[in-house]
Order: sequence, then C-alpha cells, then structure tokens
Amino acid sequence: MGSASRKTFLPLDPMTFSNESKAVIDFISDYYENLEKYPVQCTVEPDILEDVNNCIIPGLTHWQSPNFFAYFHANASTAGFLGEMLCSGFNVVGFNWISSPAATELESIVLDWMGKMLKLPSSFLFSGTGGGVLHGSTCEAVVCVMAAARDKALKELGGWENITKLVVYASDQTHFTFQKAAKLVGIPPSNSRLIETSFSTGFSLSPENLRFVIEDDIKSGLVPLFLCATIGTTPSGAVDPIAELGKVAMEFKLWLHIDAAYAGSGCICPELRHYLDGVELANSISMNPHKWFLTNMDCCCLWIKEPKLLVDSLSTDPEILRNNASKSKAVVDYKDWQIALSRRFRALKLWVVIRRHGLANLMYHIRSDIAMAKRFEALVGEDERFEIVVARKFALVCFRLKPKVEAEDLNCKLVEAINSSGRAFVSHAVLSGIYVIRCAIGTTLTQQHHVDTLWKLIQDKAQSSLM
Repeated sequence: MGSASRKTFLPLDPMTFSNESKAVIDFISDYYENLEKYPVQCTVEPDILEDVNNCIIPGLTHWQSPNFFAYFHANASTAGFLGEMLCSGFNVVGFNWISSPAATELESIVLDWMGKMLKLPSSFLFSGTGGGVLHGSTCEAVVCVMAAARDKALKELGGWENITKLVVYASDQTHFTFQKAAKLVGIPPSNSRLIETSFSTGFSLSPENLRFVIEDDIKSGLVPLFLCATIGTTPSGAVDPIAELGKVAMEFKLWLHIDAAYAGSGCICPELRHYLDGVELANSISMNPHKWFLTNMDCCCLWIKEPKLLVDSLSTDPEILRNNASKSKAVVDYKDWQIALSRRFRALKLWVVIRRHGLANLMYHIRSDIAMAKRFEALVGEDERFEIVVARKFALVCFRLKPKVEAEDLNCKLVEAINSSGRAFVSHAVLSGIYVIRCAIGTTLTQQHHVDTLWKLIQDKAQSSLM
C-alpha cells in the first residue's frame, strides 16, 4: 500500500482512543441500565451465532444480572472496571522485575494488603518470610503449588521414576480443578483420592477418614504428597476443618493447600475469620477476588510459605531474559511463580478496588449478600413444600422441593422451569445422591427485591410442577 494509506492507519490515535472509549463506556453503562430486560440465561441455539455484531447480546448469559443466582458469581464493580481499563491501557507485560518494576512491586504490596485483611500469618507475606502472586484462576494456582510439591518430593525420593508412587487427597466436594491439576502435573488418575463426605459432617472432609486412607496407601507402598482443603465448596458451601486436617498433613508430611476461591473473600469479616483457623499449618492458600470481592475477572490470589519451592519448580533462565536485577536475587521475577511467561497487570485492578472501597465498605458488601441469603433461607423454611438440605454458612442456600414420592426429576424440572422463564438463573448440585437447587447470592446489582422476586418465581413454578 502507498504512504497515503499508511498515514490513515493509526491504531492508537489519542483522539480516536478518547472518543471510541467514551462510546464503549456509554454502551456498557446502557447495558447495565437495561440488564433486567434480558433473559438471564442465553436462549439461543449455538448454531444461530452467525453474525457476531448482531447476536452478541442475545447470545450472552448475563452474569452481571441481578437475577443471576447460579454457580458462584463473578463480581464486577466500577472500581474493578476502571482498574481493568488501566491494565488494558498500559498493556505492560511484567514477566520479570526489569520488564516493569512498578507492576511487580505493586503486586507484592497488594498481596500483602490482601493477606493482612485476611489476617494471614506473616509466614505467607512478603513482609514476613513468604510471598504471593496473582494468577488468573484457582486452577493455575493449584497446578503451580502441586508441581512445587511434586518436585520437592521427587527430589527427596531420588528421581522422576517415583512419580507413580505419589498420591494426592481431597474430598468428593473439592472443585474438579483439583483432579485437572493432578493430571497436568503427572499424577496417575488412580492415585487421586476423593474421600467421601456426608450429611453427618456437613459435607466437610473428615480428618479421621483422611488418616485411614493415608495409612492404607502407605501400607501399599505409596507416598502421600498433597492435600487440598476447601473453604466454601462449590456444591454446598461446606468448610473443611483446617486445623485438624493440618495436623494430619504435618504428621504425614503432606503439602496442605487451602482453596478459599469463593468464601475466602468473606473471611475479611471478623465473624467469618474463624473458618481460616489453622491456616498457619498450610503450605499455600488461594482465593479469588473476582468471585466476591468486586474485582472484575480475572484475579486469583495465591500465597505460599516457601516461594523458593515454587521458583525451583517453575523457573527458566533463557539468555534473552538475563539481567543484573534478576541475577542479584533481590527482586521478584513473577514469570517463575506461574505457568506462562507473559502476565497481565492484575495488581492494578485489585489495588484500585481496595483503595476505592476500603475494608469497611468491602465488609459491608459481603455482609449485605449474607443478609439476603439469610432472608431467602428463611423464606424457604416458611414454605412446607420445601426444605433446606444443608446448613448455610455464607451466601449460598441449598434447598429442594420435597417430593411426595421420591422422584429424581422433580427438582431438575423445577430448575429447568425457573431458568427457561428467562427471569432468573439458578444451578444445582447432587449431595449424597440428593438433587438440590443452589441459590448463590452475590451479584453486585442484586438487591432484596430481586431475591423476593426469585422466591415468588420458584413458588409459582413449584406449584405448576406439583400439579
């Protein structure tokens, strides 16, 4: 092409950037304003999505809808959005300290801020003897710490030929991320133990049952490696007993990781902090601010007591990246704390959220969602047709429509009726063979009247189901 054509190609022209960014912000603002007009769950068939420009909105499931009660929410906020804009605007690739020192330093500071809000021991903080890193998801975090645990164990055992002896442990309520991570780091599927839970323990992992399984594996010549405990499981919001499990882990020299992806945010509230009691016995812990901390996707905090183990497992030292700062060992090169080389400036987003809202407002946000969940739980309890299946701990309510005779598809059909209405979106779980409906409250725009409207919708659809 000629020079005249090249002059008209300005992919980052300041004037165009300003005008078009404002237009996008106006579009997003209008989207939020009109969000309740759209069916919460996408109602189109996959093959209809031919014209992207015309079909994006009809093809979305609206995760920011105030009537979204499925899975676990993906919080958004103005502060999170502004932080994401800044992240995209700077577009730095902070793989090591020298590639963008401020990105690395801010991440270290923000991880310590977040850790202190959770009252984590100093052994997990940069200001103490540990440290933290921001990943995109819990899956990434678990893969990294499991790889560190694997490499440490194989070094002690004498080599990679021993990998088939390594065993990892979790409950049957643990997120399936755990099984994916085990596969990715080379643990044979037959060496993943998902220990059964039940109503008797509130679906938390029993330390006694864990001990029995570990002892049985040792008798078989296997080597216990890794234990994943959860604060707020996906199916029911259950909490594993960290202190008791930590003692078992220490006795058998397992790496203990705490997955607090969902409920970790809630532990900034003093009345919920006790769920983290025993965290000092863990080797690592992760939580997702993008779930319940008003931080737009994606953002996962990982803290680790011995960062050197992570670096030893994940580090690379190509000539092109060598520099005096890295050679001094006085700086953090985050490329060695994660799977990928490249990384986004996620710390800026979390920093803006914390600076903009402060601890008091963030606790208010958590408590408001829990208060709405308590009200929904009470409404369910007042209707004799329904029952609460498992006790609520956070803002997740698990309930079901009582069948007159045991009918597996009754609540399944109720979920389908609710979701197909387009007026709300809920999801389900199966607990000890019982199909339950999950109502996860926590979308930023959700208010009490949305919860009340959801309950009225459920009652109406239940009446139709029972007729």
